[in-house]
Amino acid sequence: MSETFDRPEIPASGIMSDLDADDRRLLGDYGEFLPVHPDQTLIEEGKEQDSLYFVISGVLHVHTDTKEKRTLVARVSAGETLGEVNLFDPATASASVTAKDFSQVWKANRADLEQFKNSYPAAAAELLAGILREMSQRLRRMNDKLTTNEAEAAFHSFWS
Repeated sequence: MSETFDRPEIPASGIMSDLDADDRRLLGDYGEFLPVHPDQTLIEEGKEQDSLYFVISGVLHVHTDTKEKRTLVARVSAGETLGEVNLFDPATASASVTAKDFSQVWKANRADLEQFKNSYPAAAAELLAGILREMSQRLRRMNDKLTTNEAEAAFHSFWS
């Protein structure tokens, strides 16, 4: 992928899939487009984090670090988001996010999104519905993963 960076458009994918092109263009004015270079840290674990990140292109790794090792939590690519939980429940970042290759990201903090909501309430409602849909899907995946892990642990403890 080219590492040139022009102001991209927010694509109609992920949480943005229900927004029309005009609303996505307007929304882009309420945040900022960021180039993220390979190995650049976008979010640092333990630091204040109050922004929503929408990945336009590239791949980022969500990870936690200890003195002993780095644990990959997730791979995030185009159409996916980061940081949405902290919009609703402000806290420090629970993990770090590092670009694996050149990525383009749109970032909006809570104040940006509040201004967008006040100016374009119908579009903001569509965006909020997209965020809630994404969070619900992640919760289902985590529940499935937890259920599978518990079933495997129970099976292994029974036969051990």
